[in-house]
Amino acid sequence: MTLADRIERYYQHLVEWAHGLYHGMIEHPAYELIEKEAEDVEDTFLLACFPDAFGIPSPIAYYTAELLPYLAGEFEGWERRLWDRESLLERKGQQYHF
Repeated sequence: MTLADRIERYYQHLVEWAHGLYHGMIEHPAYELIEKEAEDVEDTFLLACFPDAFGIPSPIAYYTAELLPYLAGEFEGWERRLWDRESLLERKGQQYHF
């Protein structure tokens, strides 16, 4: 193994280590917060469209039922997530108190 090969191998390890450090310290926590916020927005939208799924009467449920074929794939997971959640306030509190 030549010196140039060893330097190249060392450089590759250094780049991989630096990328892992950057991902662990900056990228991953940011992605996690963005995913939670997007999930909360989606939950709020679906709850506004289908409140009758949780026993909340709503006059717009008749009109939003037309969206159900388009959202059927997400509906079951959303319903399970909302039933498992303690409360929306608890979820928001977890986001801001690490």
